[in-house]
Amino acid sequence: MLRLNLILMILALASAIGTVASNHRARKMYAEIEHEQARMRDLEVEWGQLQLEQSTWAGHARVEQIARNKLHMKSPGPGQVMTIDAAKP
Repeated sequence: MLRLNLILMILALASAIGTVASNHRARKMYAEIEHEQARMRDLEVEWGQLQLEQSTWAGHARVEQIARNKLHMKSPGPGQVMTIDAAKP
């Protein structure tokens, strides 16, 4: 009887230690998930800011201004424009 009680006590202790370890691991993983979700939100905000910046830098008026002022480009005159019709099958 004493031997059975000792075995049952060891099994109960092992089960308790396993439960504590499992709960600790679950809490640690939950904290990691929260951290990664916060990082994801920060990256989404940064992505939106980068898209806005890209649209500003690539705006038609800005590109035209740089082409005229820095590259000294100008629109072609009417005699310089050629249109090509695509061959129809």
